Order: sequence, then C-alpha cells, then structure tokens
Amino acid sequence: MYYNTTYRPPIGLRSAHVQTILGASFIRSRRIHRAARDFKSASVDQLLHCSDGIQLHGYFTPRANASALVILIHGWHGHADSSYLLSCANTLWNAGYGVFRLHLRDHGPSHHLNRELFHSVRIAEVVDAVAEIRRLFPYEDCYLGGFSLGGNFAIRLALRSTAHELGLKRVFAICPVLDPANAMEALSESVIYHRYFVRKWRDALLKKLQHFPDFAYGERLRKLRNMRDMNEFFVPQYTEFGDTHSYLRAYAITGDVLAPLDVPCHIIAAEDDPVIPSVDLQRLAQSRFLTIEQTRFGGHCAFLNDYGLNTWIDQRIQQIIEAPDLTQ
Repeated sequence: MYYNTTYRPPIGLRSAHVQTILGASFIRSRRIHRAARDFKSASVDQLLHCSDGIQLHGYFTPRANASALVILIHGWHGHADSSYLLSCANTLWNAGYGVFRLHLRDHGPSHHLNRELFHSVRIAEVVDAVAEIRRLFPYEDCYLGGFSLGGNFAIRLALRSTAHELGLKRVFAICPVLDPANAMEALSESVIYHRYFVRKWRDALLKKLQHFPDFAYGERLRKLRNMRDMNEFFVPQYTEFGDTHSYLRAYAITGDVLAPLDVPCHIIAAEDDPVIPSVDLQRLAQSRFLTIEQTRFGGHCAFLNDYGLNTWIDQRIQQIIEAPDLTQ
C-alpha cells in the first residue's frame, strides 16, 4: 500500500462528510448530467442474457475508432446515472474509450427482469454478463471498474477472469467494500448514512414488490427500522444463507481471498471514508497483481478537487487504465 499525497483538496473540502454529501448532491448531479448530454445521447439500452434465464441490463456507449472498452459497475442501490459513475464514464468516453455501464440485478430499471431478489453474493450472473458484453462488443482490450459495492464485485470478477476467459486487462476499484460486516457496522453508527441506505434499500424492495406482489413482504418491511433487522429478515428468507454473518462473510475480500489474483487490480480508498473502514485495507492479501493506493481525504467515492465540485478520481482512473503493465 502506498499513500498518494498529490490529491489535496482545499481546506473547506477536507471533511469526509462534506466530501461524501456534496459528492452525491443534487447540485453536482445536475452539473454532471449537463456535461454528459452527448455521452447519454450516444448510449443505447442493452439486455444481457445470462445462465438460467437471468437477464441483466446496462447501457453501451460506443466510441468511433476505440480499441478498448471500459465496463463500470455502480454501488449498492446506485445506478448507471449515479454522479460518480456518470462522471467517470463521460470522462473515459471523451478520452476515446467505449463504455458499458452495467446494472446489477434490481438496480436501475431492472427490477422486473428476474424474480429472485438481489443480494451481493450473486457473482455468477455478473460473470455471465461481463462474458456476454465481451462477446457482443469484442474490443481488443477490456478494463473493468467499480465503485463501493461495485468495486467489490469488480475485484471478485478479476479473481474469475482467467477461469471464465473474460479477458480483463486491468481492474480498478474505488472505495470498494472490503469486509461487509465492518461496513455495515460503520453505516449503523452514522445516523445520516444509515437512514439514507435504509431508505434506498426499502424503496428498491417496494419496487420489486410491484412486479412480484406474491412475495407479500410489504407489511413486514414497514416494521423493519434498521439494516440489521432487514438483514435478519431477508437473508434467511431470500438467500441461500441461514444467517447474516454467513452472508456478509461470503462476499468479503479480506484475509487470503485475493491471494490467487492473476489480473492487475488497483484499489483507491480514502483514509477518511465514513462508510468503508480503511483499516481493513491492512487485511488484504499481498499480491504482485494488487496495488493499493490510499489518500488522506476523499470521503466515500467523492474525491472532490475544487469548489466547482469537480472530482480528482476520474483523471486518476484514466491514468491507471493507461499505465504500463508492471506485472509482466
């Protein structure tokens, strides 16, 4: 792990909470959507057919004469137009890359596509989706990146790239979920973030219920007030796991999980991230294929660089993609 000391936002933007809240603010979102109008106009809906009849959704944005594709995955209850993802996608598209913004199950406009509920251990269908993207859009090079939970998925995809012939050249993860149990604990200790994610999760479950009313969990859902209670109800009822602990442990990437990496992976995380405890970076297996870059500031997936709410992370991601491969 090394510390990046070149990212130093102005003093007024050095609070983790200021970074995180402003990064997801309506003001910033409006500016990003305005800047990305051409990018969005060039994007087309794409259904991806996976094993067992599963379908995932995304947006493909071609770029003339591009030799490389970048696949991006949003965070938990984010979507393809979330500020952090759209900003990054637009930057890379303007730099000459084709871009695919992939929705995880039950994110974006995809709640109707599959009957079973989303959970974070559903990695096989995301492997299938990336394989389908590679088949449909056979660019010479393919890069994969994700933010928060999407970063966790991206790293787990890197672990499966060779076995499933995904052909990923490099993977990057921004503020990825490392130990889900610790991340849930951090969220529970913050009233603001906890309420935000409980509301987002509840809204997603209610939207799912509109398409599959026979689930009939609506009345019970109204009585669940926090993430711990929601996990304790939904995990044993709607996943293959008998308890929350087993479920959260199943998609942790700490311990020896990353030891078999054979695709270059680059993690960027902020020391002051209020959602993902940075101490867990020390618990990742060392690998010559893994680079861990930590900044002092940045909050959760924000990394705002100035009072115009521009972000440092987009250009940094482009640098990572274009850097020489030092693992050969």
